Amino acid sequence: MSTIQLVTEANLPTEFGLFRIVGFEFPDTKKEHIALVMGDVAQSEEPILARIHSECLTGDALHSLKCDCGFQLAAALKQISEVGKGVLIYHREEGRGIGIINKIRAYSLQDQGMDTIEANLALGFAADERNFNVCADIFNLLGVKKVRLLTNNPQKIETMKQAGINVVERIPLNVGENRYNTEYLDTKAKKMGHFIIHNGHKHLMDCPYCQEEVPKK
Repeated sequence: MSTIQLVTEANLPTEFGLFRIVGFEFPDTKKEHIALVMGDVAQSEEPILARIHSECLTGDALHSLKCDCGFQLAAALKQISEVGKGVLIYHREEGRGIGIINKIRAYSLQDQGMDTIEANLALGFAADERNFNVCADIFNLLGVKKVRLLTNNPQKIETMKQAGINVVERIPLNVGENRYNTEYLDTKAKKMGHFIIHNGHKHLMDCPYCQEEVPKK
């Protein structure tokens, strides 16, 4: 596969502030990724606040409570806006790299009692099919060499370091826990080594998502 290329960019006003949206593409496969960039980040001597956010249609766009993805996306953009400078790479590998249809199939298996890892394995996939090396390439194209990375995932940190991106600090991103995703977060912590810290969520007391019973299967 050829190296990803920066192909286009434009201004993107959002509820979190004005970003540049930058489009990247592999010439041979036309596989696309994007980055949201705020401020002048190229060749900065100071580490850049950054987030590698893997695509999650259900969480990011449809506001699913089965994961913490949509909450993390909003929290990361808010923090970048507050600092006034930063990068969010929107890594387009849906469902940890298995695609939206297989993700729905995995959800169906989870409805039957499997956890998120068991479901992926049952479908013939690895626990995580994503390739984060492309994100290091995107940082390089943006001129970003040092980052303060918003993540709970140690694999992202290790991949960036191996690719020559200096991760000077990990900033936790523990948001969005609710009654529907607590077991999912536990699985990521116990089976994937994610740095999950439960947020003191009190089910059926202080959570708007816990005011109704989980729908019966």
